Amino acid sequence: MSICGSTFCKRLLAWYRRQRRALPWRETGDAYRIWVSEIMLQQTRVSAVIPYYQRFLERFPTVEALAKAPEQELLECWSGLGYYRRARQMQQAARRIVAEHDGVFPDTYEGLAALPGIGSYTAAAIASIAFGRPHAVVDGNVIRVLTRLFDDDRDVTQSAARAALAGRAQRLLECAGRRAYGHFNQAMMELGATLCTPRGPQCLICPVSEQCLARRNGSQLTRPRKKARQKAEQLDLAIALVRRGERLLLRQRPADSAIMPGFWELPQAEAARLDAGCFQSLGIESDGLLGEFRHAITFRNYRGRVHRGILAGKAPGGYRWVSTTRLAELPLTTIARKALAAAARAPHQGRASS
Repeated sequence: MSICGSTFCKRLLAWYRRQRRALPWRETGDAYRIWVSEIMLQQTRVSAVIPYYQRFLERFPTVEALAKAPEQELLECWSGLGYYRRARQMQQAARRIVAEHDGVFPDTYEGLAALPGIGSYTAAAIASIAFGRPHAVVDGNVIRVLTRLFDDDRDVTQSAARAALAGRAQRLLECAGRRAYGHFNQAMMELGATLCTPRGPQCLICPVSEQCLARRNGSQLTRPRKKARQKAEQLDLAIALVRRGERLLLRQRPADSAIMPGFWELPQAEAARLDAGCFQSLGIESDGLLGEFRHAITFRNYRGRVHRGILAGKAPGGYRWVSTTRLAELPLTTIARKALAAAARAPHQGRASS
């Protein structure tokens, strides 16, 4: 059984017109707004992105506004989305667009891909959706759709397999016709996100199920094939909430830090196993547990515990006392936010995390 590209595209696009989700970035053809949505959607759920997307555009409605924004204001607006390098690279790209392109987005794949933080996927998405260029997008959702459609059993973590799938996506896109390139890409991602899902594909209502080779062969749940995932490391994470009056002890991560430079954090320690003396190097003693939370980064799972901290002397090097009224203005690390929220849930501890 072969795949008829024109039939596939006709059925896919008809389904997309009827069933697509109403998302704010689908109501515009503006390259800036499409770019913002694509960057935010990287490794972040749609439902989580929507409020950030709307607030971000209210704060930075144009590429010029983003280019000239103070970094602390940008990070505060992004705080909670994670992967903060994305925000910094967005601003670098915005400044390049303003300086080198008079504030006008490049309208070609090559021009977009030359900007900081815009890889092949994002360049293809913006080029096709905003400018109608013939470039197929290939993300996790699209890879899953393609491996099932063609019943491809190659390991998709391998570059050769991904390149072959990208070629197949490109040939299908070209069958959609030049006026539908952007819709085709969005329809492929929509199909993977809503029907052709990892563990519960809804084949009975899929618009292209009759052409799906994996469905015919009963191999949907084994596609895509990936090498075994690395087992996550389990670690303890301790956070100290040290208070003096209406001030909390915080430090700002150095500008050259590899992770979250410029963000503010509470005193913390991590190891395979921690005890109440884990803050001794900072001169902080634990005076009891305020709360717990969970945190995960790639292959590390943390059990976070928030301690009431006592500091007898002056603030340790790099730390400073910050008024709790300023917390809403500061770009806090995700761990700091989770720790403050956990402490706020503890009985009689609300004021300490305000």
